[in-house]
Amino acid sequence: MVIKLLKFKVAPNLREDFIQKQAQIWTTVLAEYSKFIAKEVGISPNDHKEFILIIRWATLEPWKAIPQAHLQTIEDKFIPALGESDPIVESAEYQVRKFPHL
Repeated sequence: MVIKLLKFKVAPNLREDFIQKQAQIWTTVLAEYSKFIAKEVGISPNDHKEFILIIRWATLEPWKAIPQAHLQTIEDKFIPALGESDPIVESAEYQVRKFPHL
């Protein structure tokens, strides 16, 4: 399994609306892909502007195989719903490793 981690900074009064729109627009589309597993939200207890999205995929290939034009179409739908540009401040990909129990 792989995870895509996205970190955002959004004004605290806009955070919940942003998260809901993320779920309505992005998660709905990603869920159409067979290797999409889940998306989770993590809220920073120390910085009320900051939160992360953890997007889980069975493998990295399905995420990378989404055509850029399709991603742009989704983003073009998301930005007007949000009223501003997507405030991603960090993006990373991780391979989930499982270790045998000792």
